[in-house]
Amino acid sequence: MDKRNLAFGRVNFILLAFGMVVVILGFILMSGAGSTEKEFNADIFSTMRIKVAPVVCFLGFVSMIYAIIYRTKDKDVTDVTVRKNTDVTVRKNKESKE
Repeated sequence: MDKRNLAFGRVNFILLAFGMVVVILGFILMSGAGSTEKEFNADIFSTMRIKVAPVVCFLGFVSMIYAIIYRTKDKDVTDVTVRKNTDVTVRKNKESKE
């Protein structure tokens, strides 16, 4: 499969993986022991579970959206174009000197 047929580049996949790890970290921060009918656990209302973990998940989802939208700069195509234009210019200069 040709690299030009892929929807995403290598950088996009790395950013997507990073975003997924951040989301998983947020869900891990939300997890913990819950309350039962016999015993109330006040830890379910901790700051980490209610405020920090959802923000971490949100940042992970935002970074995944950025990874999807991110467009890599294709250096190879511009480099070839510049080289072709330079070759044409060099040829014209050689012809004009003769």
